[in-house]
Amino acid sequence: MPSGNLPGRIFNESQDMMNHSEPNPPVISYEGSDYQESFWEKGGRQYEDLTEAIALKRLLPQEGRLMLEIGAGAGRNTPRYAQYERVVLMDYSRTQLQQASQRLGASQRYVYVAADVYKLPFMGGLFDGATMIRVLHHMAEPQLALQNIRRVLAKDATFILEFANKRNLKAIARYLLGKQEWNPFDRNPVEFTELNYDFHPKAIRAWLRACDFKIDRQLTVSHFRTEFLKRRVPSKTLAALDSMLQWTGAFAQYTPSVFTRALMQGAAPTVKPGAFFQCPVCGCDLPEEQHDIKCPQCAKTWQFRDGIYDFRIQA
Repeated sequence: MPSGNLPGRIFNESQDMMNHSEPNPPVISYEGSDYQESFWEKGGRQYEDLTEAIALKRLLPQEGRLMLEIGAGAGRNTPRYAQYERVVLMDYSRTQLQQASQRLGASQRYVYVAADVYKLPFMGGLFDGATMIRVLHHMAEPQLALQNIRRVLAKDATFILEFANKRNLKAIARYLLGKQEWNPFDRNPVEFTELNYDFHPKAIRAWLRACDFKIDRQLTVSHFRTEFLKRRVPSKTLAALDSMLQWTGAFAQYTPSVFTRALMQGAAPTVKPGAFFQCPVCGCDLPEEQHDIKCPQCAKTWQFRDGIYDFRIQA
């Protein structure tokens, strides 16, 4: 959520976000960061974590085969996907994935992949589920990211997306009081600090529909995200109250965080036997093998080290 009196950088949806797409969009890396410890474990975020767990429980299907967790970080949410047979933890940071591996342990159920969301290294139609929680707000090209996610999902796959909502009550109050320049009611994304964006709910819904997703359910989350309440009311109590209000996201979204469940309705390719990865350079099919993988088409070698596949294209 925007803070202070930062003016923010406004993007015109019809021009900047719709017609312009950078050939290599910038990516935020949490390489070497202690984000899990400093932000979640010691940063006073128990209330937010509890509310997100409640939302995920409500939105996840009862069972699934293969889940793609985009922006998995240190694996905070991964144990919540127990209904899936396998989970692919994908993050741009190797060190975050190393932390996830240490937390979750070695298991055939987990696959760790360092990769760029704009160049997903997976076969089309591979996954029957995907989540992207607290990640879209770092996307300079959100529609391109959504298009890439759509490509790797099977028909009727479940996609759970969380996004930072620019039309939240705090932003509305600041705007009406003249303490904030950008308008929370227009649909244009706002970059309130470098590579940190808030989005309008209507824009998100339009982008999902443009990518052949059917919006199935929306939940509003973190209704009580204020330091005043968090210091005075136990986290579990706030989370219980939040839980009773999440259903209101079906018709109104004014919280700083919104969860959306969407179903992939478009056609999806049939995954070839033995194929799993796809070379992000040339698009060649690649197998899932626990060693370095050399692309037979472009001769690029993708590293497998310490249980982590590295498909990042280095500049």
